[in-house]
Amino acid sequence: MLSILAFILSPGFLLSIGLSIALCFHIVRTKQDTFWLWIVLMFQGIGSLAYIAVILIPSLLSGNAARKLGQTARATLDPGREYREAKAAAEDTPTVHNRMRFAAAAMAHGKFAEAEQLYREAATGVHADDPALKLGRARALLELARPADALDVLQSLAAQGEEGNTPPSILATARAYHALGRFAEADQSYRWASERMPGFEAMARFTAFLAETGKMAEAKDNLAEIDRRIARLSGPFRKEALAWRDLAAEKVR
Repeated sequence: MLSILAFILSPGFLLSIGLSIALCFHIVRTKQDTFWLWIVLMFQGIGSLAYIAVILIPSLLSGNAARKLGQTARATLDPGREYREAKAAAEDTPTVHNRMRFAAAAMAHGKFAEAEQLYREAATGVHADDPALKLGRARALLELARPADALDVLQSLAAQGEEGNTPPSILATARAYHALGRFAEADQSYRWASERMPGFEAMARFTAFLAETGKMAEAKDNLAEIDRRIARLSGPFRKEALAWRDLAAEKVR
């Protein structure tokens, strides 16, 4: 009994309790998700450190790196948070912006049918030709294994001119051609997108395509270039890059 009392009255325990109370006050005052109250209170010490790293530090810092760090940490600890918040926002205020956010969150959670419906329903009236809505719907259709429907949407987007011919839209078009067995057109579109689109998705998908269509030497050269670029990366961007690298490497033998 005395040992328990001594532990409760120890400076370390009292400091942990005081920190938890302070953080709970911050959670309530700044209207954070109540999920954090449970984390801080139930996991003394570790929960407080998690809240400080995920919420408190990024809120005190500025810049894209800090925001990216906070977003990555939140997604790791509570992967369903963005989907829940986006769904609630779209249901409370069904603006095109909120519905697009909800559709993007649905895509991120593999709810492709729901995302396709959201993009399709949002693309009405003055927003019928919105490039972001068309591209989002086309991507959802590709994930639903409906490349012909996706290509119809993408060709409609391309007909709008320069705003419809961006690297992401050309990459989506390449994927549609690829799925439909139109390999010459897919090759041309993949090459164009991989030379212009930042990040690793376009190059990784092009590398996988090259390997699948028998151009293994070029696929291996591309994979080596991906490895060289990844070697120069650090931080939260490296994990995403490695995921795309794995997609390409799976096809290159």
